[in-house]
Amino acid sequence: MDLHPWKISPKEALRIQERLARMVLVQDRIGKVRWVAGADVAYSEDTAFAAVTVMAYPELEPFEEVVVRGKVSFPYIPGLLSFREGPLIMDAFARLRTRPHIILFDGQGIAHPRGLGLASHLGVLLQIPSIGCAKTRLHGEEGPLGEDRGSTAPIWKGGRVIGVVVRTRKGVRPVYVSPGHMVSMEGAVEWVLKTARGFRLPEPLRRAHLLAERAKREDLDGASP
Repeated sequence: MDLHPWKISPKEALRIQERLARMVLVQDRIGKVRWVAGADVAYSEDTAFAAVTVMAYPELEPFEEVVVRGKVSFPYIPGLLSFREGPLIMDAFARLRTRPHIILFDGQGIAHPRGLGLASHLGVLLQIPSIGCAKTRLHGEEGPLGEDRGSTAPIWKGGRVIGVVVRTRKGVRPVYVSPGHMVSMEGAVEWVLKTARGFRLPEPLRRAHLLAERAKREDLDGASP
């Protein structure tokens, strides 16, 4: 879905976020899931490597993978990450032969100052159920969290729960989960735990992260004299 251009100013980006946030659906619209995708981006100065992996569920075996390399022009501004990473990630999804049934993004969903983090933004554009699974909290205040796998704590903002802190592995730092689009709060937590198999990150995100980092290393090695 082509809802806006990418070559815009930060001020225009804020207006787009406010508009698209009204299109986000925080309700489960997930049917039978066979293909689960993960998307992540690695950087080498002003070059980015966007990786998307599609895994068969419930086996969580890699089925299809795409990595796209390109220059980034939008500045790094907290809360506007999707305008920096979005064009390359969308390019990667456009190259897939398989349409995922659900996507996990390394970024925020609705746990965002304007309710439109990377997962919500690209979920709306792709019209695929999406989940934000970030390594750090961007917005709101979190409650106390237990140490066991599956422990959760709400992320609050203005008396409303906007996300959940989730412990995916005992004694390991948690992840910050929020609905992207067409997923409920409970559904987002459920799918993160379903796809986290012994590591901090859910398997599709972990795989995408490794792919993006490998592409960056290979690019740097190729550029070495």
